[in-house]
Amino acid sequence: MPSGGAGAVATTVDRPAPPAPGAVRLLGIDPGLRFTGWGVVDSAGNRLRHVADGVISTADLSDVPLRLKHLDDALAEILLRYAPDEAAVEETYVNRNATATLKLGYARGVALLAPARHGIPVFEYGAKTVKLAVVGTGGADKEQVGLMVRRLLPGAVQKRADAADALAVAICHAHHRASRAAWTAGA
Repeated sequence: MPSGGAGAVATTVDRPAPPAPGAVRLLGIDPGLRFTGWGVVDSAGNRLRHVADGVISTADLSDVPLRLKHLDDALAEILLRYAPDEAAVEETYVNRNATATLKLGYARGVALLAPARHGIPVFEYGAKTVKLAVVGTGGADKEQVGLMVRRLLPGAVQKRADAADALAVAICHAHHRASRAAWTAGA
């Protein structure tokens, strides 16, 4: 399963139930070279349902190209298993370490490409936008984000903050998607 280490990716796909009629399945991705969080939610209007979440770890691989390949393989498996209708990826956070930012950019590139290669529309959101949509303030810390994700998605038990962040990206996209739909309907 993609939430594990850098082992082989399974070839058989066990698909969960499809979303309820009228619901849209959304994949949120919090990219990172060592740990990439992912979360799947079903959205119907303002109702959200947790489907799955996890973390793709490449921490035990030293070669960057192998890490990126593992990340791509694991995301492909998630896309096949959960068949999302849309994907949302958190934008790169630029920090003082240029090398770390560049490596994060590599992982983000894979996170953007994987759904696009499967014909899935991809949306991007900055960290402050995600925090504002989920917590109500763009300055929220990771603990506040995790707490609100658990509150908004009962039954979601994230093993790492990366998974909570990915679910937050999916929630943010669901809110923006619903707002766009309401705006379009009223126009």
